[in-house]
Amino acid sequence: MKKLKLVQQISNEGVVAVLRGETPEEVVEMANQAIAGGIKVIEVTMTVPFALRAIEELAKRYSSTTQDASKYAIIGVGTALDPETARAAILSGAEFVVGPSLNPGTVALCNRYRVPVMPGCMTIQEIQTALELGVDIVKLFPGNLYSPAMIKAIKGPLPQANIMPTGGVSLSNLGEWIQAGAVAVGIGSDLTSEAVKTGNYSLVAKKAAQYIEAYQAAKK
Repeated sequence: MKKLKLVQQISNEGVVAVLRGETPEEVVEMANQAIAGGIKVIEVTMTVPFALRAIEELAKRYSSTTQDASKYAIIGVGTALDPETARAAILSGAEFVVGPSLNPGTVALCNRYRVPVMPGCMTIQEIQTALELGVDIVKLFPGNLYSPAMIKAIKGPLPQANIMPTGGVSLSNLGEWIQAGAVAVGIGSDLTSEAVKTGNYSLVAKKAAQYIEAYQAAKK
C-alpha cells in the first residue's frame, strides 16, 4: 500500500524538483528552499558528489508520513543507472527512483521492494515495455525534444500510461504540459540556476512558489 500511496502523493503534488549541485550540502540547501517554496517532491540526482549523504540527511529531516506540513516532503533519487545504485539510494532513505533510461533490472529491484520507479523513455516501444515491467509513472525524457502534444500522441495507443515530462519544462509551458495530460512534471536547472549564479538560495524558494502557483492554476 505504501507504494500506491506514494505514487498518488507524487501525482497530487504534481511538481518534482530535480536537484544537481557541486556538493551534498549545496543540494540539501536547494531542497530546503524548494520545500519552503511549496515543492514537496525532491529528486536528488546521483551526479551529485556523495549524493547519498544528501538523500540520507533529507530523508531524516523530512518524512512523507508526518502530520507537520512544514516537515513533509517525498525524497527520491535520480540518475539511477542500475539496480545497485537504486538499492544504495533506497537504503539511504530514497522513497522513489528515477532513471534517464529504461533499465529492466532497476525496475525489477524497485518492484521487489515496492518503491515507485520512473524510468526515462522516448518512444512508444519503450513506454509499452515499461508498462509491461510494472512501471507506474514514465518519465518522458528529454522533454525539450517534444511539445505537450506528444502526450496526446502517446495516450492514443497507451491511454493507461502516466507521463511525467522532464527537461525543458518551464513556467511558460508548465500549464500546457499539465493540460495535455501530464501526471506530473520534473523541473531542473530553471529552478536553481539563478540561485547558483548569485549564491542566493532563497531564490529557489521564490521560483518554487511560482511553479506551484502555475501548477495549481493549470489544474483548475
